Amino acid sequence: MERPRQSRSKNKAKMRKQSNIRIENKRARFEYIILDRYTAGIQLFGTEIKSIREGKASLVDSYCAVEHGEMYVKQMHIAEYRFGSYANHEAKRDRKLLLQRREIRKLEKATKDTGKTIIPLCLFINERGLAKMEIALCQGKHTYDKRQSLREADDKREMAQVRKMTKW
Repeated sequence: MERPRQSRSKNKAKMRKQSNIRIENKRARFEYIILDRYTAGIQLFGTEIKSIREGKASLVDSYCAVEHGEMYVKQMHIAEYRFGSYANHEAKRDRKLLLQRREIRKLEKATKDTGKTIIPLCLFINERGLAKMEIALCQGKHTYDKRQSLREADDKREMAQVRKMTKW
């Protein structure tokens, strides 16, 4: 007797392990005002995805740029795979982001305005096992905006401590 096709796919989904890889650019939220967010696929070599699954990547000082109608992430560091052979990848190379053409055009038009840039916020592996990157159209903060952000974070921390104390 043959089982229905739907139950096989459910079993397969259960067997697939949920990934907890989430590499964030914490500095971006402090340095920039986030205007718009996008989720993009990223084109990688085999050794690069293996290094990402080990958590050996960094988004510090990385940014995105449009070249010839395609979006690239630049200065992103992915450590060389430790079991890689002569075919290992370069640590800091330009990697192509996979976005729809209209999204790329919209971002390219927005970055022509002064003070706006595209910054990667986080790199993660989705439930299907594919590497994705959350990017954002950002505007640089002034120093007084940064002080305000620090003040808000301190206030939130103090409120959480007060709530924790009153809970007892």
